[in-house]
Amino acid sequence: MITVKHNSEIHKFETLDQAMSWAKELGEFVRIEFDGMEAVGKFGADGILDGKFPNGETYTWKKRRRR
Repeated sequence: MITVKHNSEIHKFETLDQAMSWAKELGEFVRIEFDGMEAVGKFGADGILDGKFPNGETYTWKKRRRR
């Protein structure tokens, strides 16, 4: 059984996939507890669209080479 805590509410799911899907749709900070471990945070990734972050800032990334 997977337990997800959101604010003061506790939700239970049969699988980790179900718990993660629910947390991603919620889009808020949660704590997922399973098999003696826990994962906390806001699940789901913001994406880059047309070279910009969701907040409108330009996405730039340069790989630094090691010599």
